[in-house]
Formats: sequence, C-alpha cells, structure tokens
Amino acid sequence: MIRSNLSGLRGGNLSADQRERVYQADLTLKRLAPRLQVFWEQMSVDPQLQHEFEVRLDEHWYDLFGLLYDLYGARYDFFYHLEQILITAALAWVNRPDDLRELDQHRMNDPDWFASQKIVGGALYVDLFSENLGKLCDSIDYFKELGLTYLHLMPLFAVRPGDNDGGYAISNYRSVDPRLGTIDDLRTLATRLREAGIVLVLDFVFNHTSDDHQWAQLAQSGDLEYQNFYYIYPDRTMPDQYERTLREIFPTVRRGNFTWHDGMQQWVWTTFNNFQWDLNYTNPAVFRAMAEEMFFIASTGVDILRLDAVAFVWKRMGTNCENLPEAHQLIQAFNRLAKIATPSLIFKSEAIVHPDDVVKYISPRECQISYNPTLMALLWESLATRNVTLLSRSLSHRHSLPPHTSWVNYLRCHDDIGWTFDDADAAALGINAYDHRQFLNRFYTGQYEGSFARGVPFQENAATGDMRIAGTLASLAGLELAIEQGDEEEKELSIRRMLLLQGIALSIGGIPLLYLGEEWGMLNDYDFVKDPAKAGDTRWIHRPKMKWEFLQELDDTIGPGGGSIRRRIFRSLQNLIAVRKNQQALSGQKMDLVHTGNPHLLSFVRIFESYRLIVLANFSDQPQSVDGNRLRTVGLGRFFKDVLTGQEFGTSEDIELSAYEFLWLLRI
Repeated sequence: MIRSNLSGLRGGNLSADQRERVYQADLTLKRLAPRLQVFWEQMSVDPQLQHEFEVRLDEHWYDLFGLLYDLYGARYDFFYHLEQILITAALAWVNRPDDLRELDQHRMNDPDWFASQKIVGGALYVDLFSENLGKLCDSIDYFKELGLTYLHLMPLFAVRPGDNDGGYAISNYRSVDPRLGTIDDLRTLATRLREAGIVLVLDFVFNHTSDDHQWAQLAQSGDLEYQNFYYIYPDRTMPDQYERTLREIFPTVRRGNFTWHDGMQQWVWTTFNNFQWDLNYTNPAVFRAMAEEMFFIASTGVDILRLDAVAFVWKRMGTNCENLPEAHQLIQAFNRLAKIATPSLIFKSEAIVHPDDVVKYISPRECQISYNPTLMALLWESLATRNVTLLSRSLSHRHSLPPHTSWVNYLRCHDDIGWTFDDADAAALGINAYDHRQFLNRFYTGQYEGSFARGVPFQENAATGDMRIAGTLASLAGLELAIEQGDEEEKELSIRRMLLLQGIALSIGGIPLLYLGEEWGMLNDYDFVKDPAKAGDTRWIHRPKMKWEFLQELDDTIGPGGGSIRRRIFRSLQNLIAVRKNQQALSGQKMDLVHTGNPHLLSFVRIFESYRLIVLANFSDQPQSVDGNRLRTVGLGRFFKDVLTGQEFGTSEDIELSAYEFLWLLRI
C-alpha cells in the first residue's frame, strides 16, 4: 500500500504555505489510494510491480501534486483529472515491457549514463536514409562501424498529406507513417538497437497537432469538448489582443499566429503553420491526453524524447507566449510522471531561444539534456571571423550545467541556423549584434567577398532584416565552392574546417550529435524544389537522400579523385569518435577555458575525476602558435601527446598549429 506520508518533507524548516501544501498532497494521495488499489485488483497486477510503482509514486508525488495544483488547482474538475492522470501512469507501468523495466532498474542506479564519453549521436530521416524502418534495421552495423551509440530518428509518426513541416504535423501519435512501416517495425528496431548498445531518440511533438488529428477533426465537427483542446475563437477580438505581443515564426509563409477555419467559421491558434493547431494546456484534459500519448511512445522502446518547441507550450495574454513559467511547470509535470511510470526515459529540450532561456529548461527535474544552439551558432561565427573571442566569452559563463544534465552539441541538424548569441556578450566586446548578424547572413549565403560558404536564406524577413541559414555542413564549410572551382587547396581547407568543428563538438563536453550525411561531406541538394511539398521550405536543401554507393569508396584500394574526399572525411570522423570513446577525460560536462593570448585559438581543458585532456584548436586559415608554458600550467605536465596523431610536444617552446588544426593533448 501507498505510505502516503511524504516523510522526507514533513520535517525541516517548512513555511506555513509549504506545510499546507504537504498536507494537501498527503490527504489527496490518501483519498486516491483506494482508487489505485481497485485498479491493481482489476488488472491482476503482481504485488511486486505494485510495490515498485508505489515507492516511486511516494517519492515523486509531492512534486507532481504541487505542479498540477499550480497549473490546474482552480479548475472545478481538478480532482477528476488528477485521478485519471494517476491511473494513466499506473497503466503505463503495468503495460511496460519486461525488458524496459529491467532497463529502468539499471538506469535508476546509474542516473548519469548519458554523460559517458561513449555516447555519440546521429540523427536522420528514415525515408531519406533507408526508405523504411525495416531497412533501417539493416543499417545497424553501419552505425556501429561509424561509432554511433545514440540514434535520433526524425518524426516518423503518421502525418497529414502534402506539406507536414518535415514530419512535425502529427495526425496520430500511435501510428507510424505507413510509408515508413508500422508500430511493430518500430518496436523491432528499438529492440535491435538496444541489443547493439544504441540509444533510441524520438520526437514528442507536444505543442501542436495536425489539423487532421482525431481531436482536431472532432473539434471541426462541433464537439465543444475537443474545441477546448485548442485555442479557438469566434472572432478577432481575442486573437488581436494576443497578436500585440506575439512574434511571427514563419513570416514569409503567412502573417500572424491565427488561422481562419472556414468549416468552423472560427479562428484557430497556429504558431507555426496553418495546419499545426496549438494545444490548449490550460485544459487539464489536454495534459492527461498527451501523457497517454507520451507513455504509448515510451512503450515502443524509446530511451529519450526530444520535446519539440518547448518554449511555446503555454499562452498568457500580454506576453510573447514564450518561455513562460507555466511552460517549465508543465514539462516538470511530464518529467515527474515519467519518473513514476517509465523511470529510464529522459527528455531532451528543443529551445532555440535566447541563451539565458535555453538553460532554464535544463534540470534533472525538467529536461536532462538539451540542444546547445548557442555553441553551434558561435562555432560558425568563429569560422567566419577566424576569431574565437565571442565564442570564448560565451563559453566562459554559459557552458556549465546543473549536475546530472548534459548538452547535446551539434553543428547541423534538420533545422536552420539562427544566430542565437547574446547581444550583451557581443556588446561587451564592442560588437554591434544587429550588424554582426547581417554580416554572418551575408557570409554564409556567399554574398560577402571572400566567403567560402554556400548556404541559402531561410525565412528572410525584408522588413526586419532577420534571416536564418540553411545548408549542409560541407557546403557551409566551403567544400561545394571548392569543388565547383576545382581548387585543390580550398578542398583541403574545407575538409579541415569540417573536422575542426567536429573535433570541438566531440570534445567540449556533452553528447556530440551528427546529422547523418556529415560523415560523407554531403553537399546541398538543390533538387528539393522539384517536390511541391518541399519547394517552399529551403531547409530541405540540407536534408539530402543517403547515397549508399559512398560505402564502396571506403575500399582503401581506390585511387585519388572524387571518392578520396568522402573516404577521408568518413575515416577521419570515425577515428575521432573512436578516440573520444577511449578518453575518460571527455566524460561529463566539466570544461575550463584556457586563455591562450591568441584570438584565433580556442583552448580548454576537460577534466573527469583524475583524467585531464587539453584541446587546442586553430580557427584561422593561417598558422598560429601558443606559449607552451600555458599548457604546462593547465595540463600539469611538461610533455604531451596528441592522442589523435601520436605526435609529442614539449612545453619549453611554442606550440604551432597549422590552418584549422586541432589537438587533443594528453600528458605523458
């Protein structure tokens, strides 16, 4: 039986309000306990499974109750929904496959499992990489050969026909897009990946559904209960009041954040595209329904859920409806439910917002891991300027995270590049942020004299000058231009740029994430315009289809020529990953910057327990040097070896790095 004593909170120096909340939580759980007991009996649940669930429920109940009470306590039907949420969690635990319960137990005993240096990620679209889930199973050996231990599959659930925002307009969270396979195919893949030691990551698109989702269809039929699942208004009165403080996410696609629906003769809140209806989380029925969808997805064998568009999930009049406190409470409530029913499941936040807001989502009680958009943007900024000053300033006070959390460090993903650095950081260095972003936009679209990049604009807003950048890693780093011009020297420099960026992402602290295709240096795919469903979204330029014939070029007998570039990129990246896995200093997040006195050089020391590794990287296309004595003092040694090449260095003289060279230095 549930102890319902919240013993860890009853003592101590609690305020009167806290004591009252403890009492409320305690009494509520006592009243719900009989309902839970009836559920156990109806389901004939093994007593040991009951006990394990109730121990975790007792541990997390106070937090869960407090979060839900703050969000929904004023609702007339709060207690009903609270009971339903509890039963939803219990059912998820009862239906959880035995092998996932074993994994739950293992990871509860090793909460930092994702912080290991052996975790290296890759992301892909199933259809573009392998056509379907069945064929993706056949690629597991390929992932192992490259060194991946974490695989993020871009949205693969059923979507609306035609434009579906790259899979982010979900029609059914419990059905795989039939072009990709079935739920059983997904479960089989998850099992095979787990057997191969590869973590599975899927998207949880929880800010909105497609306009053809069952809930949206019921709303369109006039069902008031399901109209309350969304933000639907009879006229422009409320939308106009909200619009005063909202920004436009896709201004070149449409204006405003609301869409007129002819069938209902009403306005629907659609932050992103007019076919993506924002869910109304002020309604607890929506929270409960989405918890059920989350648990269903978890039952397929997923290890990590990427929470899509976390910044937008709560609305409040008079604000920009982004990053509101209630959004954090909402995610924390999902987190507590997962800890109770699916305890090995963790969350990854997708918040491409100001750096100060990104970090607020990262916590063991919210999202344990998070994309690192600021690092991504500033690595590209440093490559364009040949100067690491802004990057170093940001890292000096933005890289640290709470214990038991981690960054996900990436260079490219399915999405665009936005210049999400902090204006105050730029101003402190005498940089005008607006002008600098305009320079970066010109540089990475190839409009700046001397630029090596071949990106294209995404969502260019002529009125504000805002723009984001689309393009593959290789095209942005100069390989496309070098091949067009037949310039062998530029080909070499572009490869060095790519490997430099990968070397930082793999060593700076956190989970490195490759967008599959990067391992081959795949170029922009301009043929996306031939598909009417993709032609209006330039991000498809950096989502090329996998070319499996590239594997034939890994044969070492191949001669010089077109294939040699791809082979070199693949083998170099493969080696970087292998070396990373053998360097325990690269586990965890601890990273201390090393001040080299050279604005072109980025250096930091990675420390884990007694292990220490110095990373030194040249972001210039010219040779640069650093005083060896600086490395002696931070590395606590006189002689070092680059673990990537085996080259040894003494610290009695300067250490020189060639163009875009980087070193991983271990004391010898």
